[in-house]
Amino acid sequence: MKAKNLFPLLLLALSCLSACDKQTENKAADTATVKPPVIIEKTGWLDEDKLDEASGLQASFSYPGDFFTHNDSGKSVIYVIDDSGNDLGKFDVEPAKNKDWEDITSVPVDDGRWLVAGDIGDNSAKRKYITLYFVEEPGPGKNGRYSGEQLLQHRLDLNYPDGPRDCESMSYDPIGNQILLLSKRDKPARLYAIDLETALTESEAELSFLGTIWPFRQPTIKDRAKWGGRTDWISQPTGFDISGDGSEAAIISYRSLYRFRRKANEDWITALQRKPTEVVGPPAPQNEAVAYSLDGEYIFVTTEKLPAPVFRFQFTDGG
Repeated sequence: MKAKNLFPLLLLALSCLSACDKQTENKAADTATVKPPVIIEKTGWLDEDKLDEASGLQASFSYPGDFFTHNDSGKSVIYVIDDSGNDLGKFDVEPAKNKDWEDITSVPVDDGRWLVAGDIGDNSAKRKYITLYFVEEPGPGKNGRYSGEQLLQHRLDLNYPDGPRDCESMSYDPIGNQILLLSKRDKPARLYAIDLETALTESEAELSFLGTIWPFRQPTIKDRAKWGGRTDWISQPTGFDISGDGSEAAIISYRSLYRFRRKANEDWITALQRKPTEVVGPPAPQNEAVAYSLDGEYIFVTTEKLPAPVFRFQFTDGG
């Protein structure tokens, strides 16, 4: 074939190579902009030495970016941190006892918010009743730190309709206007409720049993090699929070974070009976505290045992 006949073929080949290069570049660019379904970042560490058994977490409704937390035994103290775990102070709850505080939530009262400390732990399932302590949500002082004491506004003693239960998970449902408690050692976990009006006006009440939730994935042989004596409990709920708008919920266990979405006009027991999104991690010794940011964009998790990292989850599916 003559050289002059080769020239058009050469131009066609170069054109094809150029188009292929552009397609490859476009694919690479598209891949670079695709976000993973969930982004997990360590934002910091709990830097208050006495906060060594963080068992609950709740975002402040009055001061965005502040979070309330507590130990699961010892003094009746609520600590305040920012989203990186930095110490913002603490305050005593008086009079109250911390037999086994396992979670904390926030409820609307008139034009403000009250914190609810849940003395709900019961490892041996022997307690005749569990107790919720209600205090006004405080703000920081002039120096930007929390201090002093908050007087107890209300105390509620609760019992279960079907006998004592160990429980480490509690949250407020703004749609159903209920405080929800989720048992730990039952498989699957059992959901109980007390309506807010009763919770705020009675000193004693019985919880209502709503049903069992989706059975979380049970431990594997690999899990048993990693977790040892705690293996039987790594799939069980240790913390619970519902977003401020009531559209989704997060449940933390030692092994995983579970995210549930609520459909319109749906109650939470129905939503919690559907298969959730499971995210294995974060890597921490004993995850027991979980909370949404006030805007619902992030989920924060921290753990018992020092040093205690703070992790931030962001789901990238648009809500």
